[in-house]
Amino acid sequence: MTVVVAEARGRGGETSFLGTVAPARRDGETLRWSRFLPATEAEGPGPRAAVWLQGCAVHCPECFNPQLWAERGGRVTDVAGTAAEWVAQAAAAGVEGLTLLGGEPFDQAGAAASVARAFREAGLGVMTFTGYPLDRLEGWVAAGRDDIAALLEATDLLCDGPYLRDLPDARRPWVGSRNQGIRALSDRYADDVRRIAASGGDDRLEVRIDRDGVVAVNGWATDAALAALLEDLGPRADSPAQVAAHARTRAEAAR
Repeated sequence: MTVVVAEARGRGGETSFLGTVAPARRDGETLRWSRFLPATEAEGPGPRAAVWLQGCAVHCPECFNPQLWAERGGRVTDVAGTAAEWVAQAAAAGVEGLTLLGGEPFDQAGAAASVARAFREAGLGVMTFTGYPLDRLEGWVAAGRDDIAALLEATDLLCDGPYLRDLPDARRPWVGSRNQGIRALSDRYADDVRRIAASGGDDRLEVRIDRDGVVAVNGWATDAALAALLEDLGPRADSPAQVAAHARTRAEAAR
């Protein structure tokens, strides 16, 4: 059983079937991912690195990142080397920790756990977002899923449960619907969670515009608010079309 030090419990959504089917066990030596930021202030407490994993089997309607559902796409890299590179970049940026999101970290639980442990060993905290409810994850651990157990063990702060568009949450940061839980699995972020449980908090949204005009967004916003903000700014950098275009450009430049 996972020890929860502090939590802002989710409310409602008990009849949803989203996130109730166990993820497949996958190779833990490679990681499929879409984007890494060495520093952001919109993906958890304090300045932190963030990595968006590619692939999600939960498929919440009106998901903020549906381009990350597909198991194809993104980049596939060696876990050990990638984790070491990310830790070095995060340390150089002076951040407090790492956030794993996506996509779905528990769909690549073994590889994601290796990344999380590398950051933990460097003295950095780990926050993990998942569309699977914590009680389901614990049930799969009890059934023998040591990869899921490893990622839970390497996580300090967990946001769990599927996004349910009919239960919007405007009171707490980081999560999009009231059913989702915010849980401190260690003392590291326990005070942050207690403050959120008592008085809520605000979401943050970051918009980055490259010199070539490509727009990248992270954080949380409703579809309507995001559409209004991004009107006429250009395509998202992490859309499948943009990722493919940048890959072609890199390949042509390497010839």
